[in-house]
Amino acid sequence: MQEGESAMASLAEVRVEEAEPMENESQARPEELRLLEALLFASSEPLDTATLAKRMPEGVDVKAALEQLQADYASRGVNLVRVANKWTFRTAGDLAWLMTRESTETRRLSRAAIEVLAIIAYHQPVTRAEIEEIRGVVTSKGTLDVLLETGWIKPRGRRKTPGRPLTFGTTEDFLSQFTLEQLGDLPGLEELKGTGLLDSRLPTGFSVPTPSDDPALREDEDPLEPGEDLDLALAPAVEPETPEEAPEGGNEGGSEGGAED
Repeated sequence: MQEGESAMASLAEVRVEEAEPMENESQARPEELRLLEALLFASSEPLDTATLAKRMPEGVDVKAALEQLQADYASRGVNLVRVANKWTFRTAGDLAWLMTRESTETRRLSRAAIEVLAIIAYHQPVTRAEIEEIRGVVTSKGTLDVLLETGWIKPRGRRKTPGRPLTFGTTEDFLSQFTLEQLGDLPGLEELKGTGLLDSRLPTGFSVPTPSDDPALREDEDPLEPGEDLDLALAPAVEPETPEEAPEGGNEGGSEGGAED
């Protein structure tokens, strides 16, 4: 009996010794990483660095801790990503197919809505009249309404010009939808040409503007009034959209454009 008890005691000691490294590994992990994990997992929306810093102990380098946490999760099924300067956990890109549901219905934007969205993204802040000038066709209220419903664009303010038209810009939801950290990550001229989205035979001097991520209103913008009816600013819906009328005698090179799709 004594020999049996001695053997069992020795086996127990071995098991305890084998378990200790796991406990020590858990204890050795920096506390700030555990705190950040807890905050980010518990949050229903992305959190910015300032918000996280308020919940952390004094003296913690939150930026460095986030970068370390991001590196820790880089090869896992869940990654720590930054979207619109905020941090959140997302399913790893190569595992996105796991989240796909066959019942999901994809709604495609019309060509007109895609064109308007692209103009707003690259030219913001931009008014409806400026959008129409760039596209060469009248933009219906319905097209803007569709984009407003997606949450990808929003009214920013009012232009300091007669009529005080609304200015539009993109939202954080737009960045999140297209997995952009900032607007500066939008494809430039060469990238757009490489993907075939732009004609290779572009006019001399043609350029793609670089949008700014600064949310502050420009000098030529007034803030929106609290509670104002923005529907009135979009003007009533118009008939199917048509290109601007050409001057008498016609255009050189023929007529471009047409009604919106």
